[in-house]
Amino acid sequence: MLNKLWLGFFLVAAASALARWTLGGDAAVFAAMIAALFDMAKLSVEVVILLFGTLTLWLGFLRIAEQAGLIDLLARALGPLFARLMPEVPRGHPAIGLITLNFAANMLGLDNAATPMGLRAMRELQTLNPKPDTASNAQILFLVLHSSSLVLLPVTIFMYRAQQGAHDPTTVFLPILLATCASALTGLLAVAFVQKLKLFTPVVLAYLGSFAVLMAIFITTLASLAPAALAAFSSLAGNLAMFAIILLFLVVGAVKKVPVYESFIEGAKQGFDVAKDVLPYLVAMLCAIGVLRASGAMDFLLEGVRLAVQGVGLDTRFVDALPTALAKPFSGSAARALLIETMKTQGVDSFPALVAATVQGSTETTFYVLAVYFGSVGIKRARHAVGCAVVADLAGILASILVCYWFFG
Repeated sequence: MLNKLWLGFFLVAAASALARWTLGGDAAVFAAMIAALFDMAKLSVEVVILLFGTLTLWLGFLRIAEQAGLIDLLARALGPLFARLMPEVPRGHPAIGLITLNFAANMLGLDNAATPMGLRAMRELQTLNPKPDTASNAQILFLVLHSSSLVLLPVTIFMYRAQQGAHDPTTVFLPILLATCASALTGLLAVAFVQKLKLFTPVVLAYLGSFAVLMAIFITTLASLAPAALAAFSSLAGNLAMFAIILLFLVVGAVKKVPVYESFIEGAKQGFDVAKDVLPYLVAMLCAIGVLRASGAMDFLLEGVRLAVQGVGLDTRFVDALPTALAKPFSGSAARALLIETMKTQGVDSFPALVAATVQGSTETTFYVLAVYFGSVGIKRARHAVGCAVVADLAGILASILVCYWFFG
């Protein structure tokens, strides 16, 4: 998928440039494309330099949380819910613990721990699968919820905004939280409808009902605020949440007698390796997208969508965020590159950049996740997994656009 996508960017750019040169005599387009290659390569390095520091800091604090038992505590809290949503999985089966750990890690932004735990959970679920080449109900539910899971702290989005000079990188905190809630709830309801899950049991209602009440109170409170106050509150909430969670990690670690400094250093050492691995992918995608933009192909496509949206009487400011939204289900690196490119060309605090950041923080690389997780256990028939996951993605994208209009006008 990535090979075809990357090659396609260059081929479309070449076709667009040749058309501009042949039909309009625009020879400068080739110089612009070459300049875009070097500009995007330089931007990639600048982004990764900041990523080194951000990941080093965050992975250090998350290591303290792991050793203090906070991840395990969250896993135990979610265990009863997943036991009801996956009735074919026996109580006490290792898969339940691994699934809850995977979700707990995702919520806290612990991607490096979430992926191996998720793959182990998929293997445990495969031991219960009567048809090894076909996804079971439990595996589908796990994958759909994983691909639309809640992320309480979108640290990387804050980092990208900070790197591009955002006045307040955490302004998108509440929009991302609301959009990712919409995505996760839609994914759950889609799977529940297809699998005829019993969502009205006391335990499930206790979890989902409590969540729904809290969200209703939260949204009602937000609805009473003016647009300017909404943006200010999102910034305040994002900063307070970040600092409160870091303080919680440190205090609980100290109470549990975790050597917090040594644990921080141990986790922080992973930051360099993680960020270093991102650089080649970021260079590849940013350069391809830079060439595509310089060739005029992307502007031509977006202008067509903009005219169609304008034709039905809708506001068109969100259109420039659509490349990120369309790429995200297929490739995280492509979507990340498109987000950075949108912030650079439109302005980091422009409406399209805010929408793109919200989409990036509230949706997942659905097809990549399905390929990796199902491929790891040899599943060839995904059944309704793709359909339910795509519905969740669409909900996240639409919610991102609507929430940004609500918050940023």
